[in-house]
Amino acid sequence: ISMMLLPALRFVIKGSLAGTAVYVAYDQGLLGSGTQGAEALKKAQAALPPAIQEWTSYIGWELPPTPKFDFSPSNSWNKGVQTVMSALSVAPTRACEYTVEGWRYVKDLVK
Repeated sequence: ISMMLLPALRFVIKGSLAGTAVYVAYDQGLLGSGTQGAEALKKAQAALPPAIQEWTSYIGWELPPTPKFDFSPSNSWNKGVQTVMSALSVAPTRACEYTVEGWRYVKDLVK
C-alpha cells in the first residue's frame, strides 16, 4: 500500500508547490500588466539582497556581492514589439525581392 501511496503523495506535493508559485506570482503582480511586473521586479531587487545576506550569515556562508543589473522589462518588451513590427512591415517588400531573385536564379539555371 505504501508503494501506491508514494506517487500520489509526490503528485500532491508537486502540485501544491506549483500552485503556491503561481499564487505568489499573481499576488505580487508578476502576472499583471508590464507596469505591475516592473514594480514587482523593483520590489524583489530591493528585498532579495538583504534576505540572502541574512540567510547566508545565519548559515555561516560568505557569498560574493551580487551584480547590479539595469534591466527594465517594459523597455525590453517595447523593443521586442518594435523589432517584430518592423520585420512585419518590410516582409511584403522582402518577399517580392526574394521572389524576383529566385526567378532570376531559376532562369539562369534553365539557360
